[in-house]
Amino acid sequence: MDQNAIDLGLLILRLVLGVTLALHGVAKYRGGIAGVGRWFDSEGLRPGILHAHLAASSEVVFGCAIAAGLMTPLACTGYMGVMIVAGWVGHRKNGFFIIKDGWEYVFVLAAGAASLALLGPGSWSLDNALGLTWSGRGWFLLTVLSGVGSAVALLACFYRPKADEVPPA
Repeated sequence: MDQNAIDLGLLILRLVLGVTLALHGVAKYRGGIAGVGRWFDSEGLRPGILHAHLAASSEVVFGCAIAAGLMTPLACTGYMGVMIVAGWVGHRKNGFFIIKDGWEYVFVLAAGAASLALLGPGSWSLDNALGLTWSGRGWFLLTVLSGVGSAVALLACFYRPKADEVPPA
């Protein structure tokens, strides 16, 4: 396959994933970060305002980094962690399909981020300009394990839903 076609495809994937996440973070601030904090509290992620700021700023930073192709596997790790927490806290109880506010959408975004860690950001990226060649199976595995691990660690430390809010396993 033509290398320019591969680079264009990776650029499109990076821009879609990165800009989507970055705008999601911006929306948290523009819509009222205090309200997002109250929602996190109500979902059991406490303290809510801290997690609202962490989520919003992480989404902006990781999204911009992925769009630019900067430190791609590290940005993908953060992206995956945010999506896994969102899927567990906000969508898991609703099943798979997004039509019922399920976890389908965050799963697709996390899988896209993991794929970028495997394939790399392409030649049209800041990583390439800086001479960083962080991609391949090892980076993919590290990204997935670190993304899942960081989400599990955050949930273990801060996720405390009320007993009547815990969905059946």
